[in-house]
Amino acid sequence: MMKFFLPFLALLGGAAIAVQSQVNGELGKKTGVIEASLINFAIGTLVLLMVVIFFGRGELSAAAAVPKRQLTGGILGAFYVLMVVFSVPRIGVTATLMSAIAGQMLLGAVIDHFGFFGGERMPLNGTKILALGLLLLSLILYHSSQDSK
Repeated sequence: MMKFFLPFLALLGGAAIAVQSQVNGELGKKTGVIEASLINFAIGTLVLLMVVIFFGRGELSAAAAVPKRQLTGGILGAFYVLMVVFSVPRIGVTATLMSAIAGQMLLGAVIDHFGFFGGERMPLNGTKILALGLLLLSLILYHSSQDSK
């Protein structure tokens, strides 16, 4: 069951990102890119605080002992939201997300291949390299057919 549930959950997460991207892009047009990003994170922080209060079972104080690089996720997340809020009104949700996902997959393949950041090594092979090449080709085709604003 988990074999199908987890990909479905990831699919729902991806769908949520598509909606979030459009909502944040519109918010950014009204409030400003940086301000919309701050609003996004403030509301997200409040929601996560409630989730931690009611469902949390971990140990927040353990964050003081982790390697500092493990605390950079918030910085990277802020960059991502800023990029989305800036890009969506200019190139649209699909072009923004295709580019972001391609970046995630390409760097993810490098991280997996070398086992960076403490991850397990998952070497690239010819089939995976071909798939990544097709991903890049689809991105180029999509962007080349899009009218620029």
